[in-house]
Amino acid sequence: MNQNIAKYQNKQPIVRYRKITKAYGERTVLNELDLDIYPGEKLALIGPSGSGKTTIARLLMTLEKPSSGTIEVDGEMLWHMLAKGKLVQANEKHLQRVRGKIGMVFQHFNLFPHMTILRNVTEALVHVRKLDKDEAARRAESMLERVGLSEHVGHYPSQLSGGQKQRVAIARALVMEPKIMLFDEVTSALDPELVGEVLQVIKGIASQGDTAMILITHEMDFARDVADRVLFTDGGSIVEQGTPEEIFERPQSPRLQAFLSRFLKGEPNSRVAAGAEQ
Repeated sequence: MNQNIAKYQNKQPIVRYRKITKAYGERTVLNELDLDIYPGEKLALIGPSGSGKTTIARLLMTLEKPSSGTIEVDGEMLWHMLAKGKLVQANEKHLQRVRGKIGMVFQHFNLFPHMTILRNVTEALVHVRKLDKDEAARRAESMLERVGLSEHVGHYPSQLSGGQKQRVAIARALVMEPKIMLFDEVTSALDPELVGEVLQVIKGIASQGDTAMILITHEMDFARDVADRVLFTDGGSIVEQGTPEEIFERPQSPRLQAFLSRFLKGEPNSRVAAGAEQ
């Protein structure tokens, strides 16, 4: 086993998917998925549109409910709970508590337009974590400095560029100190000239922290640079996984070879082909 992966897999997984299936009517998006993600691991998910990669994240964020199977987060069931010794569907209180260990940054920033940047970042600290406003502001200012936005704390979202808004969204998620961070195609809604600044922030976070990260991306160079492990999905299943070197330099399956060839050939629609699911 590659040492870069082995250093994580000596630990207990922070996330476990077991026989996870997600179907919409007759269309199966995920088919009995088994996946372990380890504390501190940086996992990149790549694949064509509709391959299931975004659904993997949405199930973890409780934005979608699995049709069958179980997910564990930090040793606890996410969608299920024990009641009188039996495994039953989790109630909302349980979901919210376990979900609190997870942070997510979406394609679109979802900032509150009527709040300053500082208040966007402090809001959950005050109302969810119950910190006093001074402590919340201190933590938020420190995190905004980390993503290069300390001079914008009093500005409103409408005064920022798309890249700056996305960095605010990253700060807002990180300030909650999650054990797992999900980044879902965070550059796909940005103008090309703004992509680099956001990716650089995420690279810095990945290199500094021990938070597990799931990176759904169509930026192949980014996945190669940041990830410990790359997972290629297609047709609702994991087709191939390995180190960035194994996936990008020695792909084994014809489906992965065909997927990567779009980038090697420089086809105009290659970014779209690898982009977010509809």
